[in-house]
Amino acid sequence: MISKGLIISIIILVVLIGIAVALYFLGKRAQKKQAEQQAQIDAAAQTVQMLVIDKKKMRLNKAGLPEAVLMQTPKLMRWSKVPVVKGKVGPQIMSFIADAAIFDEIPVKKEIKATISGIYISKVRGVRGSITKGAEPVKKSRFQKFKEDLQRKAGATPVK
Repeated sequence: MISKGLIISIIILVVLIGIAVALYFLGKRAQKKQAEQQAQIDAAAQTVQMLVIDKKKMRLNKAGLPEAVLMQTPKLMRWSKVPVVKGKVGPQIMSFIADAAIFDEIPVKKEIKATISGIYISKVRGVRGSITKGAEPVKKSRFQKFKEDLQRKAGATPVK
């Protein structure tokens, strides 16, 4: 006879195989959808010259984007942080959403040529030469901040 442990193992194995197959097909569908969206972005892309005023990662509902964008966004995504770039294009100051891969390359307070599609920045080039990554300060971990604080306190003499 087949033991209960073997039956349970077979059932778990079948369920895991079913989940793997479902994830495979969902992944293929998501890849097709992403390829279609990338084709639409490339078709509507245009190059503009802009002066970058500010950039930061912030919540979508606090980014100052048009109301139509917020209404089209799924409710769960409204609370996620997105890379937002405020730039001056011609006489207008606008908010854009940058591609996460190029967000770090965008210099602040400099002119750039950006390839945009609607409010989405997909590529960035420098107006005068290439873009060099700015010497932005590296964020310190909490442990590093705590360690520096302790060293500063240990080196300071108490005031009487």
